[in-house]
Amino acid sequence: MKIATFNINGIKARVQALSDWLDDAAPDVALLQEIKSIDENFPRELFEEKGYNVETHGQKSFNGVAILSKYPLEDVVRGLPGDESDEQARWIEATVVGSRAVRICGLYLPNGNPAPGPKYDYKLAWMERLEARARALLEAEEPALMAGDYNVIPQDEDAARPEVWHTDALAMPQTRAAYRRILNLGFTEAFRTRVPGPGHYSFWDYQAGAWDRNDGIRIDHLLLTPQCADLLRDTGIDAEIRGREKPSDHVPVWIEIEA
Repeated sequence: MKIATFNINGIKARVQALSDWLDDAAPDVALLQEIKSIDENFPRELFEEKGYNVETHGQKSFNGVAILSKYPLEDVVRGLPGDESDEQARWIEATVVGSRAVRICGLYLPNGNPAPGPKYDYKLAWMERLEARARALLEAEEPALMAGDYNVIPQDEDAARPEVWHTDALAMPQTRAAYRRILNLGFTEAFRTRVPGPGHYSFWDYQAGAWDRNDGIRIDHLLLTPQCADLLRDTGIDAEIRGREKPSDHVPVWIEIEA
């Protein structure tokens, strides 16, 4: 089973780019972030015609997450547990039923800028709730993963120019510490397990020719429970699509697992 995470930065502007990538890469499951669409306006028919089951958790003009799956989806949950008053659409999860069942959680973690401030407080509080959900996934002792745009630069090697990010909410010490607490519960960060070292990015800003200068950062991650990590066969980043017409500022990150 090939599973990918992709922040598309607006389904309306990126529907053709997303469609082309799905045809080329043929993921079995795609976790999408920043669809920026209410559920009723998401072009589900286009993806259903490609053989995908579609589940969305949308929000007008902002945020929004979705799952596209060629396998059946069961027990769909919308919204990160722990704060039912949170109106931001940033979390969706479901069980994907292939040769074995895998719990798939798609997330769009808050950016948090400017920091310090209310937006950064919201980011850290959201990460506390994420840690609680992560603990529950581990306690289930089943194949599961949490994938998406984490808006976290885990280490300096995950940025082409780390010094410019040290005071940004994506790389501040509290952010990195919160991310490590989740990882250290027992999760495997799929890409880093297979591909060590600097120079690997999943985001290039639209400004200042970042793509042409390869001035990128790695903020899109797949975290696997031990039972899911045992199934890992391969992982990668589809960086080349950042150079296509009307691209997102993110690119897909994917894994292949035996499921």
